[in-house]
Amino acid sequence: MKTTLTTNEIASTLVKDELAGYSWSGALALAEHLEQIEDDCGIELELDVIALRCEFTEFKSVEDWADCLHKDDDQLEWLLEDVDLNDTAKVRDILTEFLEENHALISFEGGILISDY
Repeated sequence: MKTTLTTNEIASTLVKDELAGYSWSGALALAEHLEQIEDDCGIELELDVIALRCEFTEFKSVEDWADCLHKDDDQLEWLLEDVDLNDTAKVRDILTEFLEENHALISFEGGILISDY
């Protein structure tokens, strides 16, 4: 027995998980991402809000991610060592490229979701 959820039902379920702290836009983007995986792989996923909470974190921007999690991270220091930190567009591009190569990055209006693996 199973129940098929709509995109909005998935997002609503994700938003209700207060420990995850997803905004509506973030939850909707994650729901659409999961549906895209189903379409691409031809499989049905089971909605596991606890696993998703542990796997994806929402941030306002890549700079917010860097500020929150990696202030003293040598890897990011290395990435940005030859960059003028006042050149915010260049810093954003480098951080975005790093995230795309090393994490799942889901962008949406008002923020981003980043996989924690």
